[in-house]
Amino acid sequence: MNFPRQHLSGLSLLALFAVLPAAQAQDSASIKFSGRLYYDVARFDNDGRSKPERDNDDLRAAWLAASGKLYGFDYKLEGDFAGHRPVARDVYLARSFGSTTLTLGQFKQYFTLDDRASTNHIPTIERSWLAQTLAPTYRLGLGITGYDQQVFWSGSLYSLESIDAWKVKGRGFGARAGYAPWKTPGQVLHFGAAVAREYYDNPGSDGAAALRLQPRSAGYFGDNSRLTLLDFHSGRDVTAQKFGLEAAGVHQQWSWQAEYGGARYNDGQHKAEIRSGYLQGSWLLTGEPRAYDAKAGRFVQLKPARAGGAWELVARYDRIDGRQWPDTRSDVAAQAWTVGVNWYAPRHFRLMLDWTDSRRRDELRDSLLDRTGTLAARAQFDF
Repeated sequence: MNFPRQHLSGLSLLALFAVLPAAQAQDSASIKFSGRLYYDVARFDNDGRSKPERDNDDLRAAWLAASGKLYGFDYKLEGDFAGHRPVARDVYLARSFGSTTLTLGQFKQYFTLDDRASTNHIPTIERSWLAQTLAPTYRLGLGITGYDQQVFWSGSLYSLESIDAWKVKGRGFGARAGYAPWKTPGQVLHFGAAVAREYYDNPGSDGAAALRLQPRSAGYFGDNSRLTLLDFHSGRDVTAQKFGLEAAGVHQQWSWQAEYGGARYNDGQHKAEIRSGYLQGSWLLTGEPRAYDAKAGRFVQLKPARAGGAWELVARYDRIDGRQWPDTRSDVAAQAWTVGVNWYAPRHFRLMLDWTDSRRRDELRDSLLDRTGTLAARAQFDF
């Protein structure tokens, strides 16, 4: 019997959950379950220039993961069950050799500080536009990571396909490295850089998906706020070169991070370019320092110091520009200010509230396309 490709992630989850108890009984495996639930709500203030956004709410994430040891390897199998069908996230085997780890399967690729942190731990509901548009996220491939004192590094060879997104044809490779001269609790200084090169096979023809980047400037529920940064659909192969620069710091209850990056796309006749950057700061009113993992070069789970939990204020400025030429010439940009407040329970639970003022512009015509205010909230449970 032939199963559709899009059902493989669900079958993989069922298969592992069936096999692991038997292996564990033979002392060949260990298993730990984890998961997350996000319930999001958004209310919009539309300015009337474009099609208005509609207030909405949804179960945005319902993840379940199994991880542990399997015959000497580390493994993880993770899926999101919030939609009409399961979507695979991390599905891999890994093996460590001292401070170096090899990973084979589907995993999040190594690009940008913002994307490397789990959504469970980032201080805003939405990631930066840099992470949303340029990070390869979950892809099938082979990766290697390592660390040595103040230095961390990673690299991977990957397909542009994932278990569920199999119509994107092509391959890529990338690397990320960084330096953390300060990495004690409450005193962190972080620098990093990432590069990637990707090759898209005949986007828009022969069954391959078109290559389009269209972030929602008004957030997850802002379907009408999509900003078309580039569009390659002629069937010609496209090469992409990406880069990212990052810096971050922690001083007691204060933290900040900033990134700047971009990409150039070329199919032999048309070119496109994206530039994006953001600056973000947070203040933990209850005095906890933001937690940092120097081995992976990323921020991790905050542990409240008080029984009443932790309170955090956050602010971010975000900007992205995209242009394409010569025939389908376009030049568009978006910018946004976000302020938010978060409450962290001592364990498992977090409440988030963000206000974002976003603007989209057509730079060729020097005109404002729209200005949208978004009030977004999230109730988060993770274990």
